[in-house]
Amino acid sequence: SLLPKEIKWTLVLRTDISFHDMEVIDQIQSVPDLESALCSVLAVDLPEPKKAVLLELYVQTVLFCRQQGFSKAQTSALVSIIKSIHEANIETPLNNSEQCFKYCNDLLLCHSVRRPPFSVKLFSLDEVNCVLNYIQDHYLRHDRLYKYIFTPQVKLDLFLTYSGKGGEGLAADESAEQGDDSSETQKTSAMEEETAEASVDLKALVEQEVKEQMEQVSKQLDQRIKETVFEQSSKAQSAKSGKKVQWTHLSAPEIRQN
Repeated sequence: SLLPKEIKWTLVLRTDISFHDMEVIDQIQSVPDLESALCSVLAVDLPEPKKAVLLELYVQTVLFCRQQGFSKAQTSALVSIIKSIHEANIETPLNNSEQCFKYCNDLLLCHSVRRPPFSVKLFSLDEVNCVLNYIQDHYLRHDRLYKYIFTPQVKLDLFLTYSGKGGEGLAADESAEQGDDSSETQKTSAMEEETAEASVDLKALVEQEVKEQMEQVSKQLDQRIKETVFEQSSKAQSAKSGKKVQWTHLSAPEIRQN
């Protein structure tokens, strides 16, 4: 199904990057070598330009962690969080921005609260705020661009079929009744031409009407997409300005014991 689904959160500490791999990545300084290492560790096997876009996302995340002075465990977890959010976003070509934002909150919360074995306190409150604003600016704000690149486009193919009695039926009837009479044959030919012209006119009329309706629907969809993008951008800008993101207003994800 293409419909957005509810996304289940889980701990991602060292899920994709092991301790040994993180030791190797931490020693790499050049961006090309870092891309090559992440491509191998995260098993990025995609055609261009998808591969380049995804590796750029992971490399920038590692560089951000270095800039913030995060530990190897924090870097490994954040790369996996970004990877999980990206996979949730491209799971459907339809809009699931709200589900991805909630999923992002849940992932960060379960890595910032000590409730073993369901969550760990890997990030402090200040670090979580910094990480969330980074994800908003570098991914969630551009989630539709990533969705456009990585998901198949849904297209509508419309076929029109015309049915009814054509000129052949008229010609057969006339031939059976009149035989070889030339005047009746000419009359039949004239009727066939008129019928063919009427059929062409009807087909053109229907196609024109369908075309106009499709253009109207397309304009409505474009307008809706613009409004949604504007709304998401406004929310992101509002969250970033002034108070940044207030995690005190976010509720921790529900923890269920088996």
